[in-house]
Amino acid sequence: MNNNFEHIQAAHCESGVTRNLLKNIGINKMTEPLAFGIGSGLFFVYIPFIKINNGPAIAFRSMPGIIFKQTCHSLGIHVERKKFSSREKAQQFLDDRLAEGKAVGCQVGVYYLPYFPKEYRFHFNAHNLIVFDKEGDNYIVSDPIMDQVTSMTSYQLERVRFAKGALAPRGQLYYAETNHEVTDEQMKKAIQHGIKKNVFNMLRIPGPIAGVKGIRFTANKIKHWRDKFGLEKAGLYLAQLVRMQEEIGTGGGGFRYIYAAFLQEAHAYHNNDELLKISEEFTKSGDLWRTSAVQAAGIYKGRLGTQQDFNVMGDYLLEIAEIEKQAFEALSKLKWQ
Repeated sequence: MNNNFEHIQAAHCESGVTRNLLKNIGINKMTEPLAFGIGSGLFFVYIPFIKINNGPAIAFRSMPGIIFKQTCHSLGIHVERKKFSSREKAQQFLDDRLAEGKAVGCQVGVYYLPYFPKEYRFHFNAHNLIVFDKEGDNYIVSDPIMDQVTSMTSYQLERVRFAKGALAPRGQLYYAETNHEVTDEQMKKAIQHGIKKNVFNMLRIPGPIAGVKGIRFTANKIKHWRDKFGLEKAGLYLAQLVRMQEEIGTGGGGFRYIYAAFLQEAHAYHNNDELLKISEEFTKSGDLWRTSAVQAAGIYKGRLGTQQDFNVMGDYLLEIAEIEKQAFEALSKLKWQ
């Protein structure tokens, strides 16, 4: 069993899990912002033809698992990741790893998490937590967005590990296998690689629905939602955007603040003051995402509802798209020492 695991609260589930799992194997240089940035966690995608909770799929971060995978890969740390068709095999594999003293990350559904407040429970299957011990039939859980460790019975854990629906986790678990010292030079290279990957994802990824182009695409769609869907359905779509932005994994504004912190911490490894200037732009973007969430909530709750209100909402996203475009273009031009 793993009695030395240290639970540290985080702003976002996967970057928090990444930091805590790596710290558990002795990688003390890792912080949550560094994990988020090295893992190229910042993203945006709007997928209207996929529905989650009767609204369009909207994501403000990379696909589940990418942050942990890329962070470890960039630092030369071997990762084991498993999915299961059998619930019995999934539990046995987890039990075996716990018996070896390993802390294990799990992708789970939110809806049936017993320690989540009811207002935060809905069908979202890309949450991450750590299981690090077992006492009888209770698994000891470190969920990084909670302030302290908790526990779940084997039935409760199985239920969330095998939640149904979009992004069904299928018992997925993962952990870092290698335990070795990470040098400052490795951190420098990992930071550089993470930034370059994020530049590609936000500026150069093909298609109109992802990255900066996706933010702009969504902004223009929002301006037509009222006429196309009617006020009630358009309000529900905006509620979906706010839910994904502010209630699931810190969302639009919070992710931009974490990325700003990443660039500030990256400055300690790459002595380039441009990193600090660009960091300020992501803080501006985060502020605007939060302002747009207030506007969207006003429409959903009926305080606002005119076409002009939808136009203002769309214009916020157009301004955000331009800020992030300029910021990532500046990152693409950085001179690395």
